[in-house]
Amino acid sequence: MPDVETQDFWKSAGRHLLEPAENGWLKVTPDFLRAYITRPEVHPIETSCANEVALFDNLLEDPFRAVTDKDLSAIADADAIDNYKVVLAFRDALADAGTVEGAYLALMRSGSIQVPPVFLDQLVHVILRHALDGVSDPIRLRAAEIFFREQNVNTDDSRLMLADEEVVDMHAQSGGAGGLGQLLVESGTKMKSIALDVLDEDNAAVYWDRSDRFDTVVDFRFGLPPLDAFARVVETWVKHLTGHAVRVQPRKQIDDEDWRWHIGLDRDGTDILNRLYKGETVPLDDIARIVGLFQMVFVDDSAIAAHVRGRPIYLALAMSGARRVKMKPQNLIVNLPLAADS
Repeated sequence: MPDVETQDFWKSAGRHLLEPAENGWLKVTPDFLRAYITRPEVHPIETSCANEVALFDNLLEDPFRAVTDKDLSAIADADAIDNYKVVLAFRDALADAGTVEGAYLALMRSGSIQVPPVFLDQLVHVILRHALDGVSDPIRLRAAEIFFREQNVNTDDSRLMLADEEVVDMHAQSGGAGGLGQLLVESGTKMKSIALDVLDEDNAAVYWDRSDRFDTVVDFRFGLPPLDAFARVVETWVKHLTGHAVRVQPRKQIDDEDWRWHIGLDRDGTDILNRLYKGETVPLDDIARIVGLFQMVFVDDSAIAAHVRGRPIYLALAMSGARRVKMKPQNLIVNLPLAADS
């Protein structure tokens, strides 16, 4: 792969609003909390009452300020109260943890996540922006987008093309330049005809100026760089959040009579792996929905439960029947077979 100079990327993640903590994670700051307090859902409008405006101003001044039930009940708009409750609950989770990573882990391990999915995606976005700082491979960064942005899958020309679902939907509604909208509304349109650039080793440098547009496509077929790049991101994610080093490699299939553990990287991947593990006959159409199959091993086997030591952990990323990939990166954390003292 040609040398590509490392540049800034994902400015929309908000990493510049945070500070490094002593443990290498991201310390929650007032500026980071202000970014949520100023969201449209809670920002006052012309019809907002004086109490709502006062609360907003007070939180802008001190985003860590305690807010009581009395403060909220003084707001005239019931919808505004509900919105404040959601944002403040998220604010409290961040403040209590002290770091973005700590808050994410606490939320994922709580067993009852009361945070909007978009907020969780934003946490993954900024965590990966921090963990991948200094990466010079744009294909790896594009593969990392799968962790926090839903993907649209196209298999024309026997390729396995992943494009950002929001971008695809935007083009589909507008008609899109270069035939992308047509691709979504007419069967048989070839992926190569759309306006989005397919990122490869020759044109990877275009990513730097477009990283916040999420408008590049990757071919996720076995043996191509994007699949291997995704495996490297999985390694980074697990190491950054758990401290455990792992090695991840793509696989074509699972031939293992001593299958001990697996982790689905999304709802569909989990379902397919569960059925295979149980020895069920899984229809070929379902198997074909797997877009990425991997094996993961821990560098230090003592970190995992005794019955899994010496055996690979299988991972699967799959698309839904609607040809969408919505990854659940938390599965890589909460479903690890860690030893009790790890």
